Amino acid sequence: MAVLLEEGIDAGLVWHYGNPVAEARLMETGKGIVALGNREIVEITGEERLQFLHLISTQHFEQLQPGQATTALFLSPHGHIEHVLHGVDDGTSFMAWTEPGRADAIVSHLNRMRFAMRVEAVRRDDLRLHWVGHQAWVPEGARTRDSDLGGSEVFSPVELEANVGTWAYDAARIAAGVPRIFVDTDHRTIPNEIGLYGTHLNKGCYPGQETVGKIHTLGRPPRRLVQLHLDGSLVSLPAQGSEIMLGERAVGIVGSSARHHELGPIALGLVKRNVETSAEFVVDGIPAAQEVLVDPDVGLHVRPVLR
Repeated sequence: MAVLLEEGIDAGLVWHYGNPVAEARLMETGKGIVALGNREIVEITGEERLQFLHLISTQHFEQLQPGQATTALFLSPHGHIEHVLHGVDDGTSFMAWTEPGRADAIVSHLNRMRFAMRVEAVRRDDLRLHWVGHQAWVPEGARTRDSDLGGSEVFSPVELEANVGTWAYDAARIAAGVPRIFVDTDHRTIPNEIGLYGTHLNKGCYPGQETVGKIHTLGRPPRRLVQLHLDGSLVSLPAQGSEIMLGERAVGIVGSSARHHELGPIALGLVKRNVETSAEFVVDGIPAAQEVLVDPDVGLHVRPVLR
C-alpha cells in the first residue's frame, strides 16, 4: 500500500510502499523506479543550444555527447545559485528537469539570455520524471548510460510502475553526499560551498564565474556542506531549515534528512567554514556527528578521495 508524503515540497509523492528497506535494496540493484512527478521538465532546442548553455552556466556543454547526463547551475553576477537543470541531450534537444515551481523562472531566464542565438526554451508539462535505479533513461531514440545519483534522470510520458518511494531515494542521495538545490541550499549558496557540484572549473567565463574562480584559487569558502549522522535512538528527524548548534552558537542550517537502511538517520547541512571538522552538533534537539564532504580550504568535494 502506497503511503504518501503529506507535507513539504514533495507532498503528494509516494513516501514508501510499506517496506522502505526492501525498496532501498531494490534501488541499489538498478531496478527500482521512483516517480518524481512534481519535478518540472524544460526542453531547450536550437542548433546553438549547447554553445548557449556552455556560455551562461557553470557546466561544460561543448563536448556533451548524446545520452550523457549532466547537471548545470545558473548563477547571479555575485555567484549565488539561482537556477538548476539536470538533463541529457539527444542530439536534437536538451531535455532537463528542475525543482517544483522553478520551471517558469528558468525558462524566462534562458529566453532572456539568448539574445541573437538560435535557441528556445519551453516547458514540457506533458512529460513526467521517473528515476530508475542508477540508470539514466532519456527520450526515445537517445542512448542511456550509467550515472551516479547526481545525474540519473528519466524523461518519459509512459506511466511506469513506481515501486520505490522517496524515502529510499532521498536516503541514497544523502548518503552519496549529493545536495538537492533549493532544499540543501539557500539564496546565499555558492557552488564552492557544496563541493562545486554541477560546476566545471576548466571552461571560459560565465555569469558568477569570477566568484567561483576567486574562492577556488584563494580558498576559504564561507560555508561547507556536511553529512550529519544523527542520534538513532530518537524517532524524529530534524525539520528542514533548523539551526545546527555548536554549544550555544548557531553555526549552520540543516537541509534534507532521511533514515538510511544501513547508516541510520542522516542529513545534509551547511556549516560555517571555520567550524572544526571534528565538532559535534545538536540539530533540532538531536545530537549529530559530522562527516566532511567539502574541503574547507578550497571547496572541493572530498568524498571521492576519502572513500
